[in-house]
Order: sequence, then C-alpha cells, then structure tokens
Amino acid sequence: MSFMTEVSSLTGRLLVATPALADPNFDRAVVLLLDHDEEGSLGVVLNRPTPVDVADILEGWGDLAGAPGVVFQGGPVSLDSALGVAVVPGDEASAAGSRPRGGGGGGDLVGFRRVHGAIGLVDLEAPPELLSPALGSLRIFAGYSGWGPGQLETELADGAWYVVESEPGDVSSPDPERLWRAVLRRQRSELAMVATYPDDASMN
Repeated sequence: MSFMTEVSSLTGRLLVATPALADPNFDRAVVLLLDHDEEGSLGVVLNRPTPVDVADILEGWGDLAGAPGVVFQGGPVSLDSALGVAVVPGDEASAAGSRPRGGGGGGDLVGFRRVHGAIGLVDLEAPPELLSPALGSLRIFAGYSGWGPGQLETELADGAWYVVESEPGDVSSPDPERLWRAVLRRQRSELAMVATYPDDASMN
C-alpha cells in the first residue's frame, strides 16, 4: 500500500517546463519539488540565478554555497524569504549525528531536514559551522514556487510540465542556464528530443 503513496507524491522529482508552458515565470524552468501532497505543492526553480551574492545577504553561508555563489530565484512566492537546499549524503548525515558534539544519532543533522534521498532543507538560522562538515552542496533560493490543492495536477494534465527523476547534482549544477536541456537530454525517452527545441526564434 505504500506503493500508492510513492506514486502519488512527486516530492523529490523535477518538474521540467514544456515548450507549451506559457507562464513567463516558468519559461524553461526546472523545478525541484520539495513537498507534494493533497494540500498542494512547493518547489524551487533550479535554473534562475540572480546577480546577488549569497555572502551579501546571509553572513557565514557564502563560503558554503556552490558555484555560482549567488542567490537563485526559487519562484514568484515570498521573494523576501530565503530557503536553503542542500545535498547531504546519508552516511555523512549519520556520521555528523553520531559525533559527540553533534548531539543525537540516527542521522539527525542539526539544522537539516531531509526531504528526498540526499536532498533536504537547511535551517538558515542555524550556525553555518554546524552544518559545513556534512554539506555536499548548498544553494540559497529567494522565494519559492507554490501550487494549491489539485493545481499542479491540473497543470500536469494540461501538458505544462514533464515529471522526471532528480539527481543530487541538479541542485548544485555549476551551469544552471543549461540545466533545462541537460535534464531533458539524459532522459531515455522521446523527451531527449525536446532538448533540441530551438530557443525563442526572436532571440536568434
């Protein structure tokens, strides 16, 4: 019966904007879903870097943010709030939790909440030095993408998004502008062909 839960929840998957998606907020967007249930969905756009350096707005976190070390626009909702998404491999989280200074065992890393696989949310109020030994990578997002109950399902039915598996490296891609094509290209289906779609003709 847990199989149904697995299938119905898209948490940890990527939403890749189809060429048919008209909303300019999500043109060629790659969204990592951090939460998806009957109450709605929440995610962050992985390929919208801003010119703002992480170090300029979050003291202590700049050195931990992977290149490019800038804040990313996670979506159109709550642009004044910051969200930290990190990759912490399982054994590192356990090791950090079992060190004497790390507090509880069992993979409890203070200031980190695992969302899916190695990916999780970082408490940006926590001291960065507590997390730095265990972090595989970190990205800071301003704002997020949100959908109300059933809203994402409607968009999926309308063909606005492809749903594909995420890989831990997607969160910290050093070349976010090419992520849309890269994610599509690695699919073993006709989706790989979509990656060859020309950019907007007026841009050529």
